[in-house]
Amino acid sequence: MRWLFLLLLVLNVFYYVWHQQEAPLRAKEVTPLTLYKGSQQDIRLLSESSDSVTRRDKEGDAHGDCLYIGGLARRDQAQMLEQRLSALGVEAQLKSLSRPDASGYWLRVAPESKHLLDDSLLQNLAKEFNELKHKIMSCEGIATVE
Repeated sequence: MRWLFLLLLVLNVFYYVWHQQEAPLRAKEVTPLTLYKGSQQDIRLLSESSDSVTRRDKEGDAHGDCLYIGGLARRDQAQMLEQRLSALGVEAQLKSLSRPDASGYWLRVAPESKHLLDDSLLQNLAKEFNELKHKIMSCEGIATVE
């Protein structure tokens, strides 16, 4: 019995030494993020940056993206959606798009009306209009069918 105990003890010591050789010696040191930040100390959205604010005109961000709501197959449904949005105070313009990623009738929301559309309102509209989607697409260069 004594020999069995000594054998198990030697095996445990061998097992311990074997695992110590596989374990990494030290974790790699990481430099703090504050050294990389430089002059930029906070996170800002692109829409909040000063250069994007100066580029905007009355039509919206001419070089950027606009909010589109739609994807409806029938024009009468799109017109009903346009009336529903105008009743809520959202200014939108009906467009018929023929793009691979967005076809059908879409409403381009005016930039000054974007703040009126929150997620809960968009979800309620999606329940009312079954095919309804919302996307942010380029304001320029959209192929329209009109």
